[in-house]
Amino acid sequence: MTTPPPQPQLLPHILVFLAAGALLAAAAIAEAEQHEPPLPITLPGCPDKCGDISIPFPFGLKRGCFREGFEVTCDHSFQPPRAFLAAVVGGSAQTTTLFSYSVSKPGNYSIVDRHKADVLPVELVDVSVARNEARAYGAVASVCNTNATNGLLRMPFTTLAFLIDGPNGPFLVSLARNVLVGVGVEVQPSAYRFNTAPGARGDDYLVDCHSTLMGNLELASNGSCSGRGCCQASLPETMPLTGVSVAMPTKTLNNSLWVTNPCSFAMVVEDSWYKFSTADLYGNTSNRFPRGVPYVIDFAIRNARCPAKVEQPPLGYACVSGNSTCADVTNGYVCKCLEHYEGNPYITNGCRDIDECKQPDLYPCSSDGICKNRLLGYDCPCKPGMKGDGKMGTCQPIFPLVAKMIVGVVGGFFILAALLFIILLRKEKKKMREFYEKNGGPILEKAKIIKLFKKEELKEILKSKNLIGKGFFGEVYKGLLDNKLVAVKKPKIGGALENNEQFANEVIIQSQVIHKNIVRLIGCCLEVDIPMLVYEFIPNGSLEDLLHSNKVVPVNIDVRLSIAAQSADGLSYMHSKTNNKVPHGDIKPANILLDDNFMPKISDFGTSRLIARDKEHAENVIGDMSYMDPVCMETNLLTEKSDVYSFGVVILELISRKKATYSENNSFVNNFLEAQKENRVAEWFDNEIAVTSNLELLHSLARIAVECLSLDADKRPSMIDVAERLLKLNKSRNP
Repeated sequence: MTTPPPQPQLLPHILVFLAAGALLAAAAIAEAEQHEPPLPITLPGCPDKCGDISIPFPFGLKRGCFREGFEVTCDHSFQPPRAFLAAVVGGSAQTTTLFSYSVSKPGNYSIVDRHKADVLPVELVDVSVARNEARAYGAVASVCNTNATNGLLRMPFTTLAFLIDGPNGPFLVSLARNVLVGVGVEVQPSAYRFNTAPGARGDDYLVDCHSTLMGNLELASNGSCSGRGCCQASLPETMPLTGVSVAMPTKTLNNSLWVTNPCSFAMVVEDSWYKFSTADLYGNTSNRFPRGVPYVIDFAIRNARCPAKVEQPPLGYACVSGNSTCADVTNGYVCKCLEHYEGNPYITNGCRDIDECKQPDLYPCSSDGICKNRLLGYDCPCKPGMKGDGKMGTCQPIFPLVAKMIVGVVGGFFILAALLFIILLRKEKKKMREFYEKNGGPILEKAKIIKLFKKEELKEILKSKNLIGKGFFGEVYKGLLDNKLVAVKKPKIGGALENNEQFANEVIIQSQVIHKNIVRLIGCCLEVDIPMLVYEFIPNGSLEDLLHSNKVVPVNIDVRLSIAAQSADGLSYMHSKTNNKVPHGDIKPANILLDDNFMPKISDFGTSRLIARDKEHAENVIGDMSYMDPVCMETNLLTEKSDVYSFGVVILELISRKKATYSENNSFVNNFLEAQKENRVAEWFDNEIAVTSNLELLHSLARIAVECLSLDADKRPSMIDVAERLLKLNKSRNP
């Protein structure tokens, strides 16, 4: 029998095929791990999408796919299709009442027509099972002028009471996640609870807000919803809320604003969704949101509670996933996946273990560690040859002896550096203590009437980004201290206190000054060469900004008179009604600050005296030369009458809106006085306020300014007299 010849080529081929098969199997496993099937969000065989919106169980699109009360209808007449919460037959979820109104004269209106607008169902924006909430489009209220005497008012309400199961259903309007927003030149919308309970009134008042621009559109600013063109109010978390209505009172505008600002609107909307834009104040904005605005709906399993740990879950219990938990909420409960699990707790096996290694931002593991996923967490051991904890980022090489010696040397340098740092730190602390004592710290400690701030507390405020102004005495910074806005005045380097005890006494005196027209001294920092002073922060800039900024805004005569009268009252108080007469020494528009209601507050009172108290004579005149009393400049003697002269210049700027400038012959003041003598002072009046009805008042202010600007200091009126006359003028103007 003949033996068949050997076939040496067969074995290599078999090995090649085996190797290729192993590689293919490994690749298939890797690909399967990378393309792990997504978590199911609904029951088997049920659709989970309507257009672009995911519909997770307990919501569903067809019978057998949703829990009772969670039915969703998908309207395919839209492209893409839209999802709506199912309503009872003939029921609705959103409606608007339209009122046509007629204005007989400003402030009076009458309803001439009233009818219902289209009724809209609840259209879903999205659904989040993890947060147990849905977002839906809600209606927007508006009031718009259609012409000079007629308008249209939309009064919408949004309710979940007409859904299947109605008030007893799973849905409530979220009180924590929604806010009331109103936008308009003059608007005060109100939110009401839409109450469908038997025997209840239709609406229960919830909250309102108010926004006004006082005829000045430039007060509004993008992104700010604090009452200037836009207002916002939170819903009170005191009652279950199945529906909400928004009321818009008709607030007629003067004719000059009807053309450019015909509409105001308001809405209950998801918190932080709407960003105010000043463009929304102009034009017809009645169709600004054609589909409505998103608001948040909380959903839960109502009229039930979580079973106790020892109880058997009742029939129909919703938390069916093995890795889920139950939490009680208002009149019901919600289901959530356990920590380190994600998915849908309302379906069987819906919560899946998270692979923490795929989410390094949430579950850190350093580059020297090896991330290993496990149930209920993950591990991050260090790579071979290293020790430590990769989660904490503490993996360190296991060093040989030479490396340890190098580390020892380096460590020695670090120890020396640390010792040097400690020495420098102690020197710095000692230096700060010396400054503290030199600046009168022990005296102020005993007084216990003013806050003493540490240098470290002001460190964050004294950054260049917080600098808001520079002046003769130094720099001013704005920041938060004890959750309150303050202004910190940092003196220029190079000065020095003459008398520590006198400085402390002056701080004590000023801290006791409490007057509505004087900026309050809150405290000081003594741990520096020249003490830093901390004042209350006044938000609306200075009188100089109001009168002379590049962006000039209208300022009527009443506002100017009020600023002058109240500023004079503050000066009068410091001159005569305190235990120690305190002249200011630098009265000028830049030192008259304004709050949000244009109430003036005089700043920098006694700043020069904080450097040298009780010294009326100074080697150099301190203050702005454009406003300085010529007698004071000549004699170096600062008195209360010096402030009267400076205040006269301020009155002159108020009535002329011309900026005072310094020159050797003081031409600004002299030209005005010359015009007064020649009966042509009206040439100095600002055209904006120089109308016939204001001329008598303007001449009265001019006469007061002339008296204040007398070169004979003894003939100048006292600040008390000036204040009384200005307050009387202000009262007669605004009884």
